[in-house]
Amino acid sequence: MSSKTKILEAAKQENVKYIRLCFTDIHGTIKNVEIPVNGLENALDNKTIFDGSSIDGFARIDEADMVLHPDLRTWLVLPWENSAYGNVARLICDVYHPDGKPFEGDPRLILKRQIKTMQDMGFAQFKIGVEPEFFLFELKENGEISLNYSDYGGYFDLAPIDGAEDCRRDIVLELQKLNFCMEASHHEVAASQHEINFEFNDALEAADQLQTFKLVVKNVAKRHGLHATFMPKPLMDINGSGMHTNCSLVNQEGDNVFYDKNAAYQLSKIARQFISGLIKHARSYTAITNPIINSYKRLLPGYEAPIYIAWSISNRSAMIRIPAAREMGTRAEVRSVDPAANPYLAFSVLLASGLDGIKQSLSPAAPVSENLYTLKRDKREALGVKNLPENLKDALKDFKKSTLMQETLGKHIFEKFQLAKEREWDDYRMWVSQWEIDKYLKVL
Repeated sequence: MSSKTKILEAAKQENVKYIRLCFTDIHGTIKNVEIPVNGLENALDNKTIFDGSSIDGFARIDEADMVLHPDLRTWLVLPWENSAYGNVARLICDVYHPDGKPFEGDPRLILKRQIKTMQDMGFAQFKIGVEPEFFLFELKENGEISLNYSDYGGYFDLAPIDGAEDCRRDIVLELQKLNFCMEASHHEVAASQHEINFEFNDALEAADQLQTFKLVVKNVAKRHGLHATFMPKPLMDINGSGMHTNCSLVNQEGDNVFYDKNAAYQLSKIARQFISGLIKHARSYTAITNPIINSYKRLLPGYEAPIYIAWSISNRSAMIRIPAAREMGTRAEVRSVDPAANPYLAFSVLLASGLDGIKQSLSPAAPVSENLYTLKRDKREALGVKNLPENLKDALKDFKKSTLMQETLGKHIFEKFQLAKEREWDDYRMWVSQWEIDKYLKVL
């Protein structure tokens, strides 16, 4: 959709009676203001005002009014919400102040600003392809969420071992109705764990698609009597859920600038500099790409998640891997990111880090071919390989020290995010867990 007139016509033709004006808070949670169709014209004129003071990380009580500016390209009729009364559509919105200035706490506008920085450097697109993993657990008869497996399948299994195959297929079919270009879906390594991949896209569209993807997964799962969770590590002793994020840059001519057929590994100088930036700033941006307490229960040795900051051509123990595809498929796969991340902020900090590597003409160390999980610490240190932060507190220490993170996110989100995560850490630190009760109560 490219105009207000076309959207109003589409709403009439498709019997849309209700619209969700969606936006995302700093934690990556989708919010919405709901309006009947008779309010659509005003919404398209950027006249929908809401109170931002009650949304964590948004406005103070004395500057509460926020204005939604719908992105017309994101008009979408939501098939899972159709009813006899009429259809439901959504528009993804940017958030502005009443005076017309962009709201500095809107994650989507942060990504737009970073894309503009990239374009000012002469690049046309930041291409992103995500590989989100999730678990499907059984819902109890009363609708409560359980941790009961929906199946006991393993990697690439199919029915009847993969007991949620029908649910996963229906998710893919629902996404196709929404014009997602689907690539593949399969059962993952852990019981009840799944992965669905869709086609690469520009960073902003990829972030919008990921938010829509999560809604579809959760709604279709519920129809199957299941609960879908993107929590990185819902159960111990099994693999957690990651969201490998594949990155590349495209120039004005439409060429992938990471590819150079005459260079070693066919990786261009720009690709190596971008990778160097990702490595240099890895500890600083991990608080954004792995933003919750539970994220660090996944980043442990033995569960296929990366914990060492290095790059490799094919070695999956490194944080950054270069998949085998070349030419337009040449890309850097950042394997540390998890699906709890706010995609707008995660893509912003990855892009900013890579661009900083290009600006500074950084040269990466040689790719690591050894299995980093099996190397002793002195050997890893000799290779110059550092660890990712071990918990959210450590990640926040590096985040707070980073000038690049503050410049990328802006003062508002940089400070609000810190404050929210420090509260989260304090809550966790003060909580007495069942593990402590079982371990100490009887013996002390």
